[in-house]
Amino acid sequence: MTTANQADKRDSGTSLYVGDLHPDVTDAELLDAFSTAGSISRIRVCRDQITERSLGYAFVKFEKEEDAETALGTIDSINGQPIRIMWSAGDGKVFIKNLDKSMDTKALYDIFDAFGNILSCKVICDDQGSCGYGFVLFETEEAARNAIYKVNGILLNGKRVYVSREMNEDDIIEIMADKTQKFKNVYIKNFGIKMSEKELKELFEPYGKITSLKIMTDVRGESRGFGFVCYQNSDDAEKKMKQPFM
Repeated sequence: MTTANQADKRDSGTSLYVGDLHPDVTDAELLDAFSTAGSISRIRVCRDQITERSLGYAFVKFEKEEDAETALGTIDSINGQPIRIMWSAGDGKVFIKNLDKSMDTKALYDIFDAFGNILSCKVICDDQGSCGYGFVLFETEEAARNAIYKVNGILLNGKRVYVSREMNEDDIIEIMADKTQKFKNVYIKNFGIKMSEKELKELFEPYGKITSLKIMTDVRGESRGFGFVCYQNSDDAEKKMKQPFM
């Protein structure tokens, strides 16, 4: 019997979350492994924006639901290493903002570990340290809902934190706004869903050295048409702001 929660996940299309990946696994190796189950429309190993190192998880989207189900039931390792696979839609991802600068990934993990099994956890940092926000991906939606209910609005290291299902445009603007010094971050929107991070970087790097770049995605890993670029120098960010985007 299919539960309502299972039905919601399968209605999402055909996206799978792949965890416990070896850091050396590439997109091509992931494609070779999963294409045995059927035709794939999109595949991505998630990587750190600065170091480009694998974060140990990926998303695979099949063209047909039955192929995704085949992969879910038959693929259990890549290059001899066991992996974890589950439906990616309706996952347990939560976004946390207004974190104290002293909060690192380990501290965030220790706090949220009480609510359920964590697949991935990360405090976002730039060259100056913590950016004050991060993400936690739980194995279940129930764990995510419980974490939001229990942690949203509480004080952590003297700062009131806010926990929600996902980062929205208002969050991006708030995080990127620097009220005490010149800004280094440029917020970009309305560039459509087809532009890749590589293409976005090619448009912005002529104006100065980029320390980080991010196109925001939905729970399926698909572009939401907005993001940000962080320059090393505030003068470069200001220079780009005076130029047309496209």
